[in-house]
This record gives sequence, C-alpha cells and structure tokens, in this order.
Amino acid sequence: MSRHAHHHAHQDDLHHAHHHAHQDDRRRRVRADVAARRPVDDRERSAVERFLELFDALAAPFDQDADRVHVTGSGIVVGPRGVVLLEHKRLGIWLQPGGHLDPGETPWDAALRESREETGLDARFAGPLDAAGVPALVHVDVHEGGRGHLHLDLRYLIAGGADDPAPPEEESQQIGWFTWEAALDRADPGLRGILLELAP
Repeated sequence: MSRHAHHHAHQDDLHHAHHHAHQDDRRRRVRADVAARRPVDDRERSAVERFLELFDALAAPFDQDADRVHVTGSGIVVGPRGVVLLEHKRLGIWLQPGGHLDPGETPWDAALRESREETGLDARFAGPLDAAGVPALVHVDVHEGGRGHLHLDLRYLIAGGADDPAPPEEESQQIGWFTWEAALDRADPGLRGILLELAP
C-alpha cells in the first residue's frame, strides 16, 4: 500500500472510530435517560422495562431499516392554548408529532424536527437543556407503529407558541390545539399518562 493510500485508510479508520464513538455516546445517553425515568403510570413502567430489554438486544437501535424494532422520537407540543394533537394518516388515531430518526440523529433532535415539520409551528424545546444540550426525557412508550414496526418511542416537551398549526400538504391536515381536557378525551392511550401528568 502506498504511503498516500495508507494515510487515507487511516483517515477513514479515524472517521469510522469517531462515528462509532458518537453512536456509542448516543446509545449510552439514551439508555441512561430511559433507565432514570420515574414512570407516570403502569403503562410507562412496563414500557421502560420493555424498552431497556429490546434496546440492549439491538445492534442498531436507531436505524428503522436495521430491525422492525427501533427508537423513534416524539414531541409533546404545548403552549398557552393547550396541546397539539394530530390524526395519524394511516392509523387514524390522535397523537403527538413524531417519527423515525434520520441517520446519526438523536431522538430529541428528531422530536423537535418532526414537531416543526408536522405542525408548521416555530417550535423549540420547552424545558432547560443540560450541559450536553440535551432536553429532559418526559415519557417513554412502546407500541406498534404500523407496517409491522415496533416503536421504542421517546417523548420530549416542545414549546409550540400560540399560532395555528399550518402543516405542509404532505402531512396530516387533521391537527389542532386541544385544551388539556379535550386532549385527554381524544388522545391515544399511550399518550394519556403523560398528558394527565402535564395538565395544569
């Protein structure tokens, strides 16, 4: 191998090692946050147990293409008008914005991105970020995600302001602000526990 080629191979190794270190950091942080959750109810208690068991068994827990079981990120979008719910286009249930992670993305960044994309609101993390720039994990749920997927869903609190949602046309148009009472009536059971906890 020429010295030049060797140098490039070494750079690739370094890049690869760095990438893996980032993946490991993300994996460690997510696991620690889930393990530290104080569940709001029995459903979340069992979700945390299942999450840890399934997560530890996955080679690539953040990759939706690697296994039918994977981590997703969701935003509980709140504001002076209440909480934003939208009707899932395929499943016909009312829930929070959220979805799969882009390659290399963290669950909290996915939660914020999906919240912005699906609502059209100028959303941001609602609570303080820690020294690493990570918001608090507020809820964990494990549920069927359609198409045979099992979602290990991590929820983060997102401030949505007070504007009307304005989703782009490819996203669900069935969306709006709900008072806490109306949201509890409408929301999917996997969301009710945290809404009860958060409701003023």
